Amino acid sequence: MRRESYERFLNGLAWVSSVITGVAIVVLTVIFGWLVYGRYVLNATPTWVEQVALLLVALITFLGAATGVRQNTHLGVDMFRDAAPLPVTRFCKAVSHIAMALFGLVMAIYGFQLTLFKWATEIPLIHQSEGLRTVPITVCGILLVLYSAGHLWRLFSGADDYALDESE
Repeated sequence: MRRESYERFLNGLAWVSSVITGVAIVVLTVIFGWLVYGRYVLNATPTWVEQVALLLVALITFLGAATGVRQNTHLGVDMFRDAAPLPVTRFCKAVSHIAMALFGLVMAIYGFQLTLFKWATEIPLIHQSEGLRTVPITVCGILLVLYSAGHLWRLFSGADDYALDESE
C-alpha cells in the first residue's frame, strides 16, 4: 500500500470518528434535555438517561482522543522539541509516536480482554451488555496504533506532518 493511500484511509477514519463523536454529542445533549423535561415538567425522571450518557461519554472521549492524535491536536509539551535542532526534533517526534503506538497497542489488547470479560453482564435499566462500555477503549487503541504508524511513516519518508519551517 502506498503512503498516500494509507493517508487517505487514515483521514477517512478520522473523519468518520469525528462524525460519530459529533452525533454522540448531539444525542447526549438531546437526552439530557429529555431528562430535565421529564424530571421537572412531567415529574417522571427517565432513569435510562444516565446509563446511556455514560456510554456516550466514553465513546466521545476515546474517539475524540484518537482523532486528536491523528490531527496533531492532542496535548503535548513542544517547547523543547520545537527549539531543538532538526535531528533532535525528529528523534523526539519518533519517540513520541512510538510511545503512542505502544500505548495504543496496550489499550487495544487489554480493552478487548475487558470487553470480553464484561460482555455477559448487563447494564441495569438499558438491558445492554456491560462490555459496550469498554468497546471505545479497544477502538481507540487500534486507531492510536494506525495513526501513530501513519505519523511514523510520514516522519521517516521525509513528509513530516508538522514541519518546523518551509525547508522540510
